[in-house]
Amino acid sequence: MIKSTKDLLKIKKKGLDNLYPDHPKIAVGMATCGLAAGARGVYDKLLQLAGKTKSKIEIGVTGCLGLCQAEPLVDVYIPQKGRVVYRSMTPKKAETLFKGVSKGEFPKGNALFYFTSDDFIQTGEKHKYPKKGIPTGIKSYEKYPFYSKQLKIALRNCGFIDPDSIEHYIARDGYFGIAKLLEEKRDPESIIEDVKKSGLRGRGGGGFPTGRKWASCRKAEGDHYIICNADEGDPGAYMDRSICEGDPHSIIEGMMIGAYAIGSKKGFIYVREEYPLAVKNLGIALEKAYKEGLLGKKIFGSDFEFDIQINRGAGAFVCGESTALMASLEGKIGEPRAKYIHTVEHGYKNQPSNLNNVETWNNVPTIMMRGADWFSSIGTPKSTGTKVFSLVGKVENSGLIEVPMGITLKEIVYDIGGGILSKKKFKSTQTGGPSGGCLPQDSLELSVDFDTLTKAGSMMGSGGLIVMDENTCMVDVARYFTNFLAEESCGRCIPCREGLFHMLNILNDICTGKGKMQHIDQLEELSKYIIDSSLCALGGSAPNPVASTLKYFRNEYIAHIKDKKCPGGVCKDLIEYSISDKCTGCTLCVKSCPVEGCITGVKDKLHSINKDICIKCGSCFEVCNFDAVVRK
Repeated sequence: MIKSTKDLLKIKKKGLDNLYPDHPKIAVGMATCGLAAGARGVYDKLLQLAGKTKSKIEIGVTGCLGLCQAEPLVDVYIPQKGRVVYRSMTPKKAETLFKGVSKGEFPKGNALFYFTSDDFIQTGEKHKYPKKGIPTGIKSYEKYPFYSKQLKIALRNCGFIDPDSIEHYIARDGYFGIAKLLEEKRDPESIIEDVKKSGLRGRGGGGFPTGRKWASCRKAEGDHYIICNADEGDPGAYMDRSICEGDPHSIIEGMMIGAYAIGSKKGFIYVREEYPLAVKNLGIALEKAYKEGLLGKKIFGSDFEFDIQINRGAGAFVCGESTALMASLEGKIGEPRAKYIHTVEHGYKNQPSNLNNVETWNNVPTIMMRGADWFSSIGTPKSTGTKVFSLVGKVENSGLIEVPMGITLKEIVYDIGGGILSKKKFKSTQTGGPSGGCLPQDSLELSVDFDTLTKAGSMMGSGGLIVMDENTCMVDVARYFTNFLAEESCGRCIPCREGLFHMLNILNDICTGKGKMQHIDQLEELSKYIIDSSLCALGGSAPNPVASTLKYFRNEYIAHIKDKKCPGGVCKDLIEYSISDKCTGCTLCVKSCPVEGCITGVKDKLHSINKDICIKCGSCFEVCNFDAVVRK
């Protein structure tokens, strides 16, 4: 049982010995991204080899290190020599790797980068590594382009610890933040003042000042509740999932600090149903925290008591909205309430309830350990700290990134992301999830912070960042997100329910060649009405994809309506494929075409497309290596 900082220090020593043992250690990234890429097979193979050879090599697991497209990632530590991360591992490659490590060597094949140190961001400590025997030509972590401009605070432990090990979390100064507050008997009001001073704003979408929310909740009369929103429903977003899977104890400690500051005895973690590994790892973390006396009564020998339970969401996007989430927690239909009802006063069971998302809670322990001034020195004056993004779409390096607020979109797309896939032209970035906006090339110099993105017609949102290239149809993008939001609308208020339905019908007409110029005016008018009169934030931001594409890509709407052309070559009713005289007769297009007899011709001779039976799937366009397939 952990009853004091002294007990934590004993466990920290044990955890450090496990993180940096006196024997080689191979850790496999076993987050959802790694498992989807085949990490389980790699892990099982390494376990088999270690057992078969009776080797002293330890086989472990860890979370997501961020470079998801290179999964499965494997982390190799050899005492007195260093630490190297390997990419795109397979069971066969793992066998070669294991043989090399058995000899005390770092194999060169698949080596991605090496670490010079581990940064214990909560206290600023560092564990330095030698680099003896590191393969030549391998970059260090700090100089590897994907990581060189990142700063990991929220992701400080993801990919560095075994998420199921409470000792690993404590080794990296976990639970020292709450221990310090309780042992010093800190005034809860002073803790809230520190959070205010840090400038921390909610990372779940709205960007509301966290300290102000805590203060309002503390002042409200009633039984206080702490809630973590892990109902991450944005397409392509997985920031919260990765933290839940890779560093669950940081969320628990953040909620404990919030509970002590606000005066709460009960907390909930609301996790979406589609995150089974997150639920599993959070459950294990809670079980171990209870076992060590970190949850329950008399925490660290004080009068503070706090309990946490996990609730699984039913997969409704609208339950990411605070009042709908709390209704769902109560076992009711997840429908929002009117905006004037503040959950800090009347939330769960009509009691004062403080809701923050995973990333927000995760930042709190570090602020308590390093201080408000340290945190506020990072980022911009009104958007302090860092932000985690899922960088996806038409970009060379996709994955999970954490960057200081104030970085530009250009730095994210080109320096971290490595530029556009296949050297195509950049067209747009969409930030803020399905309710965010699509920004044009001119926006690449914009600062990534709450206020700048909102002013530009987008939003920070929870952290989805989608990169689009020249072959993207912006009208179709607006249609895709409007369709998603229309399906996810709870249907309670007319502006959102009916307004999005009519917007979707108009967008469908435009994309199928039935558009009229008055449709543009109708879309703008509908956007205004939906924003001004919807019941909740989902409806209030739902028109953003349409409004932003009309603002920045109006010419594409006009091309669809007047010219009956899709500039991005996406809308099937407005495009056609043909083969030019550049054709070499390689027959790749014939082999990829799903319609028999659609593409005809003999080998090494010019081919042709039968437009009457062409289904416009684009497979011929994608596989042609000679730019012979023309799409117009």
